[in-house]
Amino acid sequence: MAKLQRKAKGERPYFFEDPNVDKVIAMVMGLAGEVAVLHDRVDTMERLLEKKAGIKRTEIEKYKPTAKVTAERAAWREQFLSEVLRIVEIEQEALAKGDTEKYDKAVALVESEGKPRRKKVIKKN
Repeated sequence: MAKLQRKAKGERPYFFEDPNVDKVIAMVMGLAGEVAVLHDRVDTMERLLEKKAGIKRTEIEKYKPTAKVTAERAAWREQFLSEVLRIVEIEQEALAKGDTEKYDKAVALVESEGKPRRKKVIKKN
């Protein structure tokens, strides 16, 4: 097997203020890709096992999914990636709406909403 180049040439693009966030997302997406491949392989094994009790590795390697199976797998990947990238999508939606309020401030607001408010007591002399 030929060894592939592992690093692209040129400067790496960054999408977030902190380049470490981009690195973590790249790692998560790499893992997500591996999970998607494993999902397809397990799906293949399950489909082959439904037809007969024992299967060989060569049968798995030779399996050609139908258009329906390919569509089902694509739908699964879309849902899976949506879950993996949910927090990024939420932030993008917030930016698009102009909702850039700091997270801590939002948490404080939510926490204060659940507590009873104290009324100011005015003392009379």
